[in-house]
Amino acid sequence: MRIGFHVSIADSIDEAVDRAVEIGVNTFQIFTRNPRGWQFKPLDPEEKNLFKEKLGKVDIEPVFIHMPYLPNLASPRDEVYILSVRSLTTELRRCDELGVPFLVTHLGSHLGSGKAMGFKRIIEAVNTAFSEARSEATLLLENTAGTRNSMGSSFEDIRRVIDSIAFDERVGVCFDTCHAFAAGYDLRGREAVEDVLAAFDSVLGLKRLKLIHLNDSVGSLRSYIDRHEHIGLGRIGEEGFKAILNCEFGRRPLIMETPVDEKRGDLENLMKVRELAEA
Repeated sequence: MRIGFHVSIADSIDEAVDRAVEIGVNTFQIFTRNPRGWQFKPLDPEEKNLFKEKLGKVDIEPVFIHMPYLPNLASPRDEVYILSVRSLTTELRRCDELGVPFLVTHLGSHLGSGKAMGFKRIIEAVNTAFSEARSEATLLLENTAGTRNSMGSSFEDIRRVIDSIAFDERVGVCFDTCHAFAAGYDLRGREAVEDVLAAFDSVLGLKRLKLIHLNDSVGSLRSYIDRHEHIGLGRIGEEGFKAILNCEFGRRPLIMETPVDEKRGDLENLMKVRELAEA
């Protein structure tokens, strides 16, 4: 089982590997730059080499890069859209520079322009980025919680995007358990999880499933609230995660994006996942 966290690149990108080793995980996810700004510098050659050198010495794979927060691939606003496509292109290239095989992206929000326009923008953005980046990385489309105007909360919406991408063999899916539950996919027990897995396979195909973002949900089923909770302490609960971890979902790399607070830290969530996987 491959279990890890989103880890910090503070001070130097290669230190993400050190942090993953320290906590005892065998996969992890990073941003390649400040996720809350548009400005960025080229990756430092020495840091890139150290990153790859350190990874080569440990059993940690695969590694995932996540897109920054600001890009919106569905935006009707031209300035934001141009910057978003540029960011996607850059992050695909950075995957190659770092030897990382996967880039995770949200599909964004149409901001009231309508889903049809949102789909058009997303598809054009991905096709443009693939054409310009010439990257070997696989782009993973992440499902969303269904908040107002967001794109990609249903398997059918993700399928619609994939079907229109010219490089569809280089597109996969990142399934976020919190987002799925908030959007209306019940994950609270074995039968419910099996139903969701069957629906995923029917619409998208399990071969597209490359990553699980393993997060419990503060919000209830169909709350459309994107707020992550510690594993087993949210509305999905321990029985739900037992089922998730002991089916096909649990055979994919698992990345937690859980809080760090007075209730738990990363180590406690890691121990809980291992406990539930063996239950």
